[in-house]
Amino acid sequence: MKKPPVPNPRERKKFMFYDSHKRQADLRTRLKYDGMNQSQFFRAMITGYLEKDDLILKYIDDFKEQYELQGKNKRAKNKKLIEEGKKIEKQYSLDSEDLENIFDVLAEEHPDL
Repeated sequence: MKKPPVPNPRERKKFMFYDSHKRQADLRTRLKYDGMNQSQFFRAMITGYLEKDDLILKYIDDFKEQYELQGKNKRAKNKKLIEEGKKIEKQYSLDSEDLENIFDVLAEEHPDL
């Protein structure tokens, strides 16, 4: 069985937030059922969000709409930008490592940016 990646102890940061006792207990119950711990769950969700997973982004967009966390025009603009970014990635066959290399080169050539 392949284990999910865990950050190096020297480089990791702690995430912390508050919620109710009931929701924590419910989360732990669901995670146990799914064979995950809290760290694995939150890392998976953060990875999906950062990698712009369509299902997670749809959920976040629905959540922002429901709780009026962002205006409709701003959400539509963000969605359009993400879609354009994905098209460009496909068009040029860029993956995250290629993008990091591009940013590294830009940083070396233009340290003032």
